[in-house]
Amino acid sequence: MLNKWIKLGLIYTGVLTLSSCSEPSDNTAPKTGTAATVDTHRILKSSPGAEWLSHSGGYDEQRHSPLAHITQNNVTDLGVTWTYDLATNRGVEATPIVVNGVMYVTSAWSLVYALDARSGEERWVYDPEVDKRVGVNACCDVVNRGVAVYGGKIFVGVIDGRLEALDAKTGAVVWSTVTVDQSKPYTITGAPRVVDGLVLIGNGGAELGVRGYISAYSAETGDLVWRFYTVPNPNKEPDGAASDAAFESVGNISWGDDGAWVTDGGGGTVWDSIVYDHIDDQIIFGVGNGSPWNRTIRDPAGGDNLFLSSIVAVDAKSGAYKWHFQTTPGDNWDYTATQSIILAELPLGKEGAPRRVVMQAPKNGFFYVLDAATGEFISGKPFGPQNWAQGLDANGRPIENPAARYAETPHTQIPGPFGAHNWHPMAYNPDLKLAYIPAQEIPETYAFDPLWASKPAKWNTGADFNTGVIVDLPAGITKFLRASLKGRLIAWDPAKQEARWSVEHGNAWNGGVLSTAGGLVFQGKLDGDFVAYNAGTGTKLWNHNLKSGGISGPTTYEIDGEQYVTITTGWGSGFALVTGYGFDKTVSPTMGKVVTFKLGATSTIPDPDLIEIEKTAKTDRFGTPNQLEAGMVHFARNCAVCHGALTISSGVLPDLRWSVYAGDADAWQAVVNEGVLADAGMVSFSKLLTAEEIEAVRAYVIAQAHNSLAEKAAEK
Repeated sequence: MLNKWIKLGLIYTGVLTLSSCSEPSDNTAPKTGTAATVDTHRILKSSPGAEWLSHSGGYDEQRHSPLAHITQNNVTDLGVTWTYDLATNRGVEATPIVVNGVMYVTSAWSLVYALDARSGEERWVYDPEVDKRVGVNACCDVVNRGVAVYGGKIFVGVIDGRLEALDAKTGAVVWSTVTVDQSKPYTITGAPRVVDGLVLIGNGGAELGVRGYISAYSAETGDLVWRFYTVPNPNKEPDGAASDAAFESVGNISWGDDGAWVTDGGGGTVWDSIVYDHIDDQIIFGVGNGSPWNRTIRDPAGGDNLFLSSIVAVDAKSGAYKWHFQTTPGDNWDYTATQSIILAELPLGKEGAPRRVVMQAPKNGFFYVLDAATGEFISGKPFGPQNWAQGLDANGRPIENPAARYAETPHTQIPGPFGAHNWHPMAYNPDLKLAYIPAQEIPETYAFDPLWASKPAKWNTGADFNTGVIVDLPAGITKFLRASLKGRLIAWDPAKQEARWSVEHGNAWNGGVLSTAGGLVFQGKLDGDFVAYNAGTGTKLWNHNLKSGGISGPTTYEIDGEQYVTITTGWGSGFALVTGYGFDKTVSPTMGKVVTFKLGATSTIPDPDLIEIEKTAKTDRFGTPNQLEAGMVHFARNCAVCHGALTISSGVLPDLRWSVYAGDADAWQAVVNEGVLADAGMVSFSKLLTAEEIEAVRAYVIAQAHNSLAEKAAEK
């Protein structure tokens, strides 16, 4: 019986689913100018250091700062110096940028803020006024991971597909360009990068059916300069884009001529990692999953489907293809390769000579080391438990477990679609030569989705995560299931391909990482703890509760000889929303903040306003067994991504079990079928569900309300 509930837990978790050293003198010098003078040369020379000029600190994206005022000996004196209220209860994933004492940061719905980095005083706020109805296209909450700064402008990717340039002094829009077909379910959540006057941006939406690409726009005018598609167009014909030659030579042959990819775009969105390799003058980026996930449906020919789940390098100026390495050929499981890409020199050459490499720990659970100039596979080892492959061959290709190619027979697999490492930024300490991975252990059971063709859903992945689930789960099972999930911070030696140390968290979804020359590794967690570890041993040295989720990438900077550490906080994000990890109340907008620390500070973080929910079932339980089972399936396929698996909300979005709408059939139809709350983001599902199916969902929600109340009563 226990094995049965463990299996249910695997289904539940994925429904729809770093010794001190001195600072280099270049980095402790006075600031070199305002945002107007930020260019490629300045970023290469002085970031990271006193300032934090680009998304991961510098173009190599190591997230390691040479600042060492905060050390292993004095980190216990670290305290809050200021906070800033972002007025949001949605996910906050932004890494702040700091230029000449000004901090630029984003929050949910792509809002941009300019703050005084010393005091937190607001300079300006820019709201792109997004139509909230686009939120239904966001796979993993309406998040934004930050801005880029260059030539006096702040660049932001907006959730609805716009790329905008703002005046760094005032926040006024300089130019705005639409980068996607807005009639399709594209989104932008990633931070732009700027190199030699080109703004680089990708997009998201592969779960919903789009074709991915990365684009380069003029930083001055917003005009498109080049574009590289990551999957072929449906006719395998040239697009007149930088990617044409790549598809003619290596890409097209890896796809069949029919399958759902022809109508669903194929996926391959470039939604996070974009790195500039200045040595080889190339852009290296990570590519996401296929659309749909299930390759049997996506491409019955069974090819590798380039450039899905791949690391790709292109010429920085023209976008012309240079090389690629595919981490998961024929991706079948949402094993994206969009996770942190880091450039570094490792002692891998003859007699330990340095070799410039690309490092990544993508979703599939293997840590990869590639030659940066050529993409040649050097080494790869699992950094966590996985059972989908038996290892990698001499070329880095996975030796698959045949059962992982799921069909009608389900396969319980680790990692699941949340991955062994997700978007949370990884860091690398070049002195200790250790990579710090925010890893996790979240399994999943995959099976072929029998409703794929007959009943499309918002997330039409082609995979069924409801196998074996029942409407009335035993009391206490949810707590048991959550306790079975694990998160870790792993200090990984990429040269030896082994862990130096590992720390286990009590929550599977942890946070981004910052490494510093003070011999410290900083990491936040979903449960609110912000922790500093000894970078060499993993010993916990300091922690502070953020009173909110702390999963973004921290930043550090220096003003007048004082070192500051900043993290953005908020609730939401894909994991919290889907799995129902959250507060047992309604989460208010006071959850989202910018929190900044320095030595000797004694300020506090205000308590969030958590609103009590009236937990009463709004009507009697109703529905036949068949209706309840149908409602459970339709809820999982269409609703759980926002309102939580098994109807258990995170507290960010309404908990439907206690909603007044659930108690009235007509009111429920008005919301779900007619879309009367579309302006608030709850769009109509009439194109996906019939009125009868919508009523079945209501029956299931009401049943879950009664089950929850019965469980609470039993606990007393």
